[in-house]
Amino acid sequence: MLASRTLLSKQTLTVLSRQPACFVHHGDHGNWGNTNIAVVFSGCGWWDGTDVHEGVYTMYHLSRNGARFQIFAPNQQQMHVMDHMKKQPGSGENRNMMVESSRFSHGQGMMQMQDLSKLDVNSFDAVIFPGGHGVTKNLSSFVKDGKDCKLQSDVERVLKDFHRSRKPIGLASMAPVLACRVLPSIQVTMGYERDESTRWGNWPHTSMVQAVKSMGASHNVREPYISFAYVDEKNKVVSTPSFMWETDYHYHYIFDGIGNMVKHVMRMSTK
Repeated sequence: MLASRTLLSKQTLTVLSRQPACFVHHGDHGNWGNTNIAVVFSGCGWWDGTDVHEGVYTMYHLSRNGARFQIFAPNQQQMHVMDHMKKQPGSGENRNMMVESSRFSHGQGMMQMQDLSKLDVNSFDAVIFPGGHGVTKNLSSFVKDGKDCKLQSDVERVLKDFHRSRKPIGLASMAPVLACRVLPSIQVTMGYERDESTRWGNWPHTSMVQAVKSMGASHNVREPYISFAYVDEKNKVVSTPSFMWETDYHYHYIFDGIGNMVKHVMRMSTK
């Protein structure tokens, strides 16, 4: 038995010695851990918070490109809780944005999630806002007030602080509404400008595009299925359409678009 175990150990070591070495990926921009990014969530779920896919894709690409990141959310009640099956508000239920956003932290709870009021621009190289209806319901009053909406106070402070400090701002799907409301003459993309159906998917939220244009922003039409992120180099604002485009199964385009947004944010954060 002992001889058999010794032989097995030798065979195992021989096989392992032939395997290619695995190196830590340092990303395309800078060395591992040199870039620190703040990510702002508004809850958990497309219809009443941060879209799960956009949030997770953002964290994945930040990790893959060698960034450290910290999740933030306002420590306030969200507008309402949506039944994501029926796409209708639930009855008599309310939830806290920070508590709901903590669902994105993997086994770290409050150690990773922070109150947005504590976000200090001096501690981070860039900030990213994933999309979802929480942008229009929780981080702003857009769902009620449209182009005349008000932003949650810390959201407005953070956007102005990063812009004033010449630090990059990343925006996915609906999030450009926030930046366009408080930052003058920026350039963004939210995809199409007309609500039309294509063989690739639908564009049901184009009224938001008209709203950001009326706020004074320039809008650039882009297809999500070329995985595009639009870069406003002057203002250091990067945007990607993501789930402004409704698709049943082309999620890899959303994944790649957010990946390009993250890479541009990190590129500009090293300048």
